[in-house]
Amino acid sequence: MNKKILIDAIGILAIALVVVVGYKLSPLLLPKADVTVQPDPGCDLNRVACRVALPGGGQLELRMNPRPIPMVKPFQVEVKLEGISAARVEVDFAGIDMNMGLNRIALVSGVSGLHSGEATLPVCITGQMDWQATVLLETDGRRIAVPFRFASVPHG
Repeated sequence: MNKKILIDAIGILAIALVVVVGYKLSPLLLPKADVTVQPDPGCDLNRVACRVALPGGGQLELRMNPRPIPMVKPFQVEVKLEGISAARVEVDFAGIDMNMGLNRIALVSGVSGLHSGEATLPVCITGQMDWQATVLLETDGRRIAVPFRFASVPHG
């Protein structure tokens, strides 16, 4: 009888542990933003850097090089912040019409508000792919998300 109670207690503790670990790790997979800022939908990251004004002041600029943005080939990602500082800057890449898995990079902080890193987008069997690059900022105790859309081109 005592052995069955012990096994049941271990089972309940294991389930509770899985729930707690899942809850703690969920922000990594599905980050929640306190504020979402919509950039100009006419800005084309394949041609220019895109800027957006942030709530409470400051600006964010997203730039990717080379242009056009390739698939299956490394490219530079830069986020420049003006009038605002961030404890952490990440860029999450998600396929618009197709789930391409987790593609998030943490950018390294540099001088004058510049944060940079290198990304590689996975191959898409259909050729050109529409993406959303969401810049995630952790600043002043809040999380700001800025989703930019662009199309990548097949590696040639």
